Amino acid sequence: MSVEPKERWYDMILGPVVTEKSTQGSEYNQVTFKVRTDATKPQIKEAVEGLFEVKVRKVNTSMVKGKVKRGRGGRLGKRSDWKKATVSLGEGDTIDVMTGL
Repeated sequence: MSVEPKERWYDMILGPVVTEKSTQGSEYNQVTFKVRTDATKPQIKEAVEGLFEVKVRKVNTSMVKGKVKRGRGGRLGKRSDWKKATVSLGEGDTIDVMTGL
């Protein structure tokens, strides 16, 4: 496994997902991020450990399909597909997603 440069880590993790469901994950020491669609689980783990200086226990990913929406004038459009990563942290590690990097 190759070591990713730090600049690539910032490109890998696009931002936190702040929803009611993802906030409930903090009770179980989990944080949810929006990541690049081509990111792999080992790359996500390495990026989170490098950027936030925590120990990652497990990474779960899922593809979120974009919704079809009706815009002005009744025209159909589609939101982009994106990838969601739920990261389980080790004991005693926390990430405060509200403060930023």
